Amino acid sequence: MLIRVSFLTLLEQKGLRYIQLRKGPNKIGFLGLLQPFCDAIKLFRKEYIIPKISNYFIYYFSPIFALLIALIIWLRFPFYSKFLSFNLRFLFLLSCLRLGVYSIMLAGWSSSSNYALLGSLRSIAQTISYEVCLILIFLSYFIIILRLNMFNFVFYQKYLFLIFINFPISIVILVIFLAETNRPPFNFAEGESELVSGFNVEYRRGRFALIFLAEYIRILFIRSLFTLLFLTNNQFSLFFFLKIIFISFLFIWIRARFPRFRYDLLIYLTWKKYLPISLNFYLFFLCFKFFILIILF
Repeated sequence: MLIRVSFLTLLEQKGLRYIQLRKGPNKIGFLGLLQPFCDAIKLFRKEYIIPKISNYFIYYFSPIFALLIALIIWLRFPFYSKFLSFNLRFLFLLSCLRLGVYSIMLAGWSSSSNYALLGSLRSIAQTISYEVCLILIFLSYFIIILRLNMFNFVFYQKYLFLIFINFPISIVILVIFLAETNRPPFNFAEGESELVSGFNVEYRRGRFALIFLAEYIRILFIRSLFTLLFLTNNQFSLFFFLKIIFISFLFIWIRARFPRFRYDLLIYLTWKKYLPISLNFYLFFLCFKFFILIILF
């Protein structure tokens, strides 16, 4: 995961620079391939500064907790192995994704900074708002499949990808994933223009690197999850990884193309727009499944 994150950051840097008609990192190594490793060495060699009035224990362990939760999430990805595999893995996955916001909340609060606290509060409100719509949409798909194991999404896409059946809902989920991972244009927990880097403003050196790694590991998992749910019938083919790269580039293009939303518009979008869509979608598939069961039995 750490190697994949390093090259994901390089892809993001290269993509943003070429969209802006610039070269990007190209000096260190062939085509700048060693740039992520140099950035990591630079971060871990910097001087470590601790705020004097911070809650030291929580401030110190919040980045470690964030990285631990991000790595545990990958144990729930549907590999063809029996390592920590069970039928209710999707419920466990949603629980782990929800725990990620606690690390942001504790990091912002323990820093004893107004900017960090505001960033963590924004992240909590944003996550709570969008997870309601996300769970309703997932429940709609599980009503069709009648299983809570993610392997079934692969089996049900053997002849037709789900993105072609429910293209509008897949776009809604893509926007929700952007908001869940605090990616632009929904990066309000780290709003540089108004919060001076947000919840991680007081973090330096290795602690900042751990927060950075945890964030990008979650982003990589969300992109792989989107590909698994809508775009693949075999998660071990070469095309599966090419689709992940395409979704990653789509996230990068959205970051370069769209400006940051206003925070009130973000909350308005989820409660006034996406929540009615998710509820209607859920009721439609509930009635549809009930009608199919009546016909069959």
